[in-house]
Formats: sequence, structure tokens, C-alpha cells
Amino acid sequence: MQERDFHLKYGKTELAFKIPEGQVICEIVGKEFPPIANPVEAVKQAMARPIDAPPLREVVRPGEKVAITVSDITRAWQRMDLVLPAILDEINMAGVPDENITVLIVVGGHRLNTEEEFKVLCGETVCHRVRVLNHDAWDTDNMVYLGKTSRGTEVSVNRIIAEADRVIMTGGIIYHYMVGYGGGRKSVLPGCSSIKTIQQNHLWALGPNLGDGSNPNSISGKTRGNEAHDDMMEIAAFVNPDFIINMVPTPDGKYAGVFAGNWVSAWMEGTKLVDEIYGVNIPEKADVVITTAGGFPKDINLYQTGKTMDNACYAVKRGGVVILLSECPDIYEPLEFTDWFKHGNKNAVEKELRANFGIPGWVAFKEMECSDIATYIMVTRPENAELVQKANMIPAATMEEALKIAQEKCGTDKPSFIVMPQGANTVPLTNGKPQIG
Repeated sequence: MQERDFHLKYGKTELAFKIPEGQVICEIVGKEFPPIANPVEAVKQAMARPIDAPPLREVVRPGEKVAITVSDITRAWQRMDLVLPAILDEINMAGVPDENITVLIVVGGHRLNTEEEFKVLCGETVCHRVRVLNHDAWDTDNMVYLGKTSRGTEVSVNRIIAEADRVIMTGGIIYHYMVGYGGGRKSVLPGCSSIKTIQQNHLWALGPNLGDGSNPNSISGKTRGNEAHDDMMEIAAFVNPDFIINMVPTPDGKYAGVFAGNWVSAWMEGTKLVDEIYGVNIPEKADVVITTAGGFPKDINLYQTGKTMDNACYAVKRGGVVILLSECPDIYEPLEFTDWFKHGNKNAVEKELRANFGIPGWVAFKEMECSDIATYIMVTRPENAELVQKANMIPAATMEEALKIAQEKCGTDKPSFIVMPQGANTVPLTNGKPQIG
């Protein structure tokens, strides 16, 4: 039988393997999409002809205090450094000088970014033009309480945002495996909210009772009925940002589209492009899914591998096998993630999450939950075996070893395969929706 060759990214190299042609259902790749040739010009046009809002130059008034949100270093792929000068120039032309503008790095519950990282995110010129500051979710003295959502979340946000005359949000939109999509309202929650607000909102990503596990509505590509998303929208509405500028990336990290204007409708238009590029319908689910976290730096640790593990769940049959390629040279980083595996089992992690929710713990919990759907075999460095096992996966040192284990687990001589070379970004869809099992 004719065999099909595959090469998937692994660290700074690739791993090659072959599968009989007749056993391959499909290869899941994002839609080829022509990148925007000139992102700066695209942003200028979007600011001048926004969605459901006046042009930015008409939104801002002379002499006002303006706050601009920029995502932290974990979202450097958004490349706001390319377009921030044009955004500042537009605000200047509305009569607001640079000294009235603050760029707030909305780190959410992540660590504070360094001044060198400010330069990466904003560009050195912008750092000289305007004030650039970190949001600190634990700094209660710099929070302003705004009220409660209908679900009881107590909303406190950074004082710079609360006291600004105008709030302009920047960011990028991709799938997000808790609240459907990134971008938009996430610049407020978790972006510039207090840690208490973040934790109260994120509890909606769990079911109502201990032992329920993850909320089945908290998945990639789903906003309708997604309680964490709905609560997040209410939180952002307390701020009611004046203007948004969000981009959608191509699979190779360039600008595919720019969406500016009303903070709700412009963002929602952007999510449609995410679906078009990264939502991939599959004809059927496979006995075995082979995927990769995407090579270095996407597979630098187990924490960054979580999205790939989750996406693979939508392509594999319940009780099937997922082979995951992730080198993880720094598998024990960050410690605030790997420490969660010390609780020993999924139920203990869920109990601790409900008492003290943290995104690193939720990612660890989601990774442990994946083994409820399929057997996960992780091709990684041999020294990573102990932590891989704590995450309910089977370690393998080579693709050959992984394929052998998969064959044994499947219980069939000719298992079907789906290959996901862009596992971190693409979401497999069944009848237009991500579905497990």
C-alpha cells in the first residue's frame, strides 16, 4: 500500500513519519489567506472607516486623557509595535498630545513585563513618546470598584482605565479554549482587572459542582451560552471602551485582517475571520490523531502545549489515541503551572481550583481532563517522562515508539488517522461546530 510522508515541527527541527495512504482521513490545516501587505496602512484605513463607530479622530476630543491597552509579552505575535505610532498620530491629530496618553500593558494575572519587553511590544519610539506602564492585578490601591455583574462578579479595574476620558483597546483575535475567542473584551478581563475579579469570572469555566469538571460551554469557538464569556462581556461593559483595534493573524503570523470601531461589533466581525481561517470541518473523527504544539517556542513547555491538546480532542474518537509532539526543553516552567500536578490527581486539582482559581491551574486541569476522552502519547525528551505521566499521558522518546503504542491501544490493525500540523491554532469542526466524542 502506498504510504504518505509527513513532517511535523518538534523543537527546532522536524520529525518525519509515514502512514498508509488509505488510513489517512485528512490533514487539518488553516485556510491559506493572503497577508495584508501594509499593516500600518490597513490600520489607518480601519481607524478612518470603522465598524459601528465614528472615526477615531472624531471619538477623541482635544485635551482628553487617553488610555490605550496593549497585550503582554505572551501576545507579542500581535505586533502592535508596527502600528502603535500610527494610532498615536491619529490621536494627536484629534488634539491630544503625547503627554496625555498612557499605554497600559494589560498583563491580566501574568507576571509584570520588563522595560525591555515594553520596547518589544510597543516599539522603542513609542516608549519614548508616551508613558508605558504595567497593569498589576494584585495592586489593590490602583483599582477602582465599578459594581457587580448579574452573576455576582465584583468588578474592579485599573485606575488608569477607570479615570481615562477615552479607552482604546488593541489586541489580536484567535480561538480561546475558555471563552471562545481571544481579543476584544479580554483587554478588560483579565487584561486590566483585579485578581479577585479575574478569579471570580474564571470560575465560570468550571461546572457548578465539585466533580463536574470543566464547563462544557467553555470551549473554543463558542460564545453563545458560554457563561465565562457572557460575564466577561458584562465586565467590559462597565468600562465601555470607546474604540477597538484588533487584528487577526495568518497561520504564519502576519496580519490577515484589521477590525476597528465599536468594541463589540468590530470584535465580532473579527471572530468570523478566525472561523474562516482556523475552523476546519472534518468528514469524520479518527482512531488516532497526530499533532504538534508547533515547534520552538510554542513547545518550550507543557503549559504552552495545552491548546494543542485541547484542539486534538475535537478530531479524535472517544477512546481513541492522540500522539502529541512537544519537545518541552523547559517542561517544569513556569512553576506556578507545574506545581498544580503535585496535587496528584484531577479531582484534587479541581477542588483546589474552586478554592483558589488560577489560569495555570486551569490549564493543568484541562490537560488532565484530555485523558478522559483519549489516550495521549507525548513524544518528548526522555527526561520529561515523570511530569508527562503526572499529566495523565504516556511518554515516548520517538515517533516510532509512539506509533507502536498507538497501534496497541487502538485494538485494530488499520486505525484511521487525522494529522494536525497546526495543532495550536486549528480547531476541528463536526457539522460546523467543535464537538467531543
